[in-house]
Amino acid sequence: MTAARVTLCFLLRDGDSGPEVLLGLKRTGFGLGKVVGIGGHVEPGETDGEAVVREVLEETGVVVRQEDLTDAGVVQFVFPARPEWNMHTSLFTARTWQGEPAESDEILPEWFRVDTLPVDRMWQDADHWLPVVLEGGRVNIVVTMDSDNEGVASSESVLPQALTPDGGPATPR
Repeated sequence: MTAARVTLCFLLRDGDSGPEVLLGLKRTGFGLGKVVGIGGHVEPGETDGEAVVREVLEETGVVVRQEDLTDAGVVQFVFPARPEWNMHTSLFTARTWQGEPAESDEILPEWFRVDTLPVDRMWQDADHWLPVVLEGGRVNIVVTMDSDNEGVASSESVLPQALTPDGGPATPR
């Protein structure tokens, strides 16, 4: 399976009413009109870490350093009806960065409470893996999309079991 290399970064902070994550309304290109994680394609010669640092800066104006990234795993997206959309997505979280998120041509950033994600405005796969990542877990999951390229046909963890930082199970939904 040929898949584009992509990265996503989820900036996390403690908000007044609980933990929050930075997501963004996609204003151009793939995912237009959906609320998505911050990130994009890995350019030739870049590591995943270098790519996500660059993408976060380009899309939000926020400076995150590679040493402040936490590896949150991988999601393989399979689009049987559009194989050119297949993606190998490296996931990161960060709790330390410089600057305040600002809108760009591509993203309108917004903070959301972790316990009330706008899943109705996101890709339908998000609820299958994002809560585990935001709880501090690590995933390795293959998400196969329906023929309409919107719904999820299946999602399968390829880890023996996803774990939270305290070592407890974090089963993808």
